[in-house]
Amino acid sequence: MKIDKDKIMKEQREWMIKEHLIARGISDKKVLEVMGNLAREKFVPSKYMVDSYGDHPIPIGHSQTISQPYIVALMSELCEFKGDEKVMEIGCGSGYQAAILSALAGNVFSLERIKPLAENAALILEELGCSNVKVIHSDGFDGLPHEAPFDVILLTAAPESIPQTLIDQLADGGRLVAPEGNTVQQLVRIRKKSGKLNSETITYVSFVPMLKGAGS
Repeated sequence: MKIDKDKIMKEQREWMIKEHLIARGISDKKVLEVMGNLAREKFVPSKYMVDSYGDHPIPIGHSQTISQPYIVALMSELCEFKGDEKVMEIGCGSGYQAAILSALAGNVFSLERIKPLAENAALILEELGCSNVKVIHSDGFDGLPHEAPFDVILLTAAPESIPQTLIDQLADGGRLVAPEGNTVQQLVRIRKKSGKLNSETITYVSFVPMLKGAGS
């Protein structure tokens, strides 16, 4: 009997939406729709494919991970997308979050310091038709000052504190969503209005550390 892998993955994706996202309070219909239609298994190493929709991080090589679905959904929801935002993502990794941003925002610039990850993510995103995403091999601490300001800045790795260089690149009225901290990390959302910052702590999290430099 032939196993229909696509059907199995679709069922697991539906289970993820129901049990890991909706049941835990994710309510943004667009976020749920996008994640419900995106094949997460395309972004994980083949040996982990059967566990693509488990609510936990999955290693993707180079000491990096693809974040658990709930955290991806929560961070996407916290960005409060309207659909036309200019976005900078720090830490492209597998490209999964960038693919979600592609469907939620206008234009996405996704920075990745590890060259093989950047190249692989770019190939997957191109295959999926995410033409509004540009993957850039670069040091995330620098951001992209020549493309600033950004309506949304999202970090998928944790700096000890949010770099001022990134805050400076946030547009007035913009939102920055990021994990922050060293041993103890918290997910924060920073809003900029009339040059003033308002920061709120959302929850405790555990992310890989944000490192300086752009390696090979």
